[in-house]
Formats: sequence, C-alpha cells, structure tokens
Amino acid sequence: MPQIDVCLSPELYKLCDQENSIVVVIDILRATSAICTAFEFGVDKVIPVDSVEKAQEYKDKGFLVGAERNGKMLEGFDFGNSPYSYTDPRIKNQPVVITTTNGTRAIELAKNNHMVVIGAFTNISALCEWLADQNKDVLLLCSGWKGRTNLEDSMFAGAVVDRLFEHPTYDESYSDAALAARHLFLLAEEDPQVFLRNSSHRQRLADLNLKEDIKYSLQVDKTEVIPVLRDGELVRLEVEKPSAAKS
Repeated sequence: MPQIDVCLSPELYKLCDQENSIVVVIDILRATSAICTAFEFGVDKVIPVDSVEKAQEYKDKGFLVGAERNGKMLEGFDFGNSPYSYTDPRIKNQPVVITTTNGTRAIELAKNNHMVVIGAFTNISALCEWLADQNKDVLLLCSGWKGRTNLEDSMFAGAVVDRLFEHPTYDESYSDAALAARHLFLLAEEDPQVFLRNSSHRQRLADLNLKEDIKYSLQVDKTEVIPVLRDGELVRLEVEKPSAAKS
C-alpha cells in the first residue's frame, strides 16, 4: 500500500525512502509559489539551478533569470523570488531560469528520484487530486530555511496529508512526520497568516516589506498547473481529465 511521508528538512532527506516516491518539493515563502505563478502566466519552462554562478551563465546567454538570496533579489537579474515578478508579460512562452536560497536547492537534491513535482497552496487542490490518483508513495520535501525546519513548509505538507488522510489509496499509511505535519496544519487551518505571525521566515520577509508576497503565497487554488521536473527542467504536467459523459 502506498505510503505518505514528510521530510521536514533537506538535511533529513537521505534518511527518507525516496527511491520510488513522487517527491513534492515545497517552498511556500516563496520559490514554489513563484514557480506555480510563472506557469499560470504562461512560462514555457522553468530551469532551476542551485547556484548564482550557474544562473549568471544563463543570463550571459540571454535567458530571463530570477535570482534570490536571503530574501532579496540579486542585482543584475530580471526577477527575484516574488510570485508577483512572474506575472510579467515577458515570461509568456519563454524559458525562465531561477535560483533561490532554499527551493531550488531542494529540487537539486531530489532531481534523480522517480518523479519530482512542485507544490504550493496556489495549486494544492490540483496537486492533491492528482496525487490521490497515482497509487504511488509520496514524499513531501520541505525546503525549510538553510537546512532548518520552518513552519510554513511543514504546515503546507500537513495540509496535503490532511486532504489525502481519508482517501482509500492511502488508508492509514502515514509516517509520524506526516501525522505531526497534519496536526500542525489543523492548528493553523482557521487562519494561517495569524498562525505564522511569529515564524522566522515570515518575520524575515516582513522586515523586507514583502508582506504582500506572504498573503499571496497563502492563497489557495490560484492555478491548476502542476510543474514537474523533466531532464532538469520544470514543465507543465499533462494531467488527463475524465472525458465528459455522452448524453
């Protein structure tokens, strides 16, 4: 029977059973929220890289590039890590390269696994519906902050576990980390913004006047797109929808 597990930090990834799992990379504030936004606004593909040096190489070749470290957009690049950056009309039908403090490093960590997809509150319903149909082990990989656990990614992982909790595909096949994340989400469910009010990364972004990014990243179902990693590039996952019944 398929299992659901949560990796609360990239530092724990090597301890998780990921070989045959669908790995969902999570970086709510803000990388995975930004990536989902880019696809909703028509990006052709997103190329995640784990260093500023690699990002600069793409920039020198003429690519549009987003680069962020420690919450700040890096000088000389086209975008930072704000979801609002990826509503820019320039990205439509174009490839975009992105490097971030935590999210793209988590993607790099998971890239050789069975399948890697991107999760955010902005695509949570589409993601969970698709996961429920796969009949595969699921590992929810929280990007955290520089190797440390954070509340927002753990809360989102718990939200996914909660949606799948009573699904017959998974029955009661949950790790302790998955159950703990679900309980965290249930504490936060009524008002996630209030729940995260004192979290470290929320405070960090608030200090950078990025409160609107926080609000955006906690909104549910702004897109039905699920980005999937193929040959080192994020593309749209083509989800087969059931055909309409004939009248």
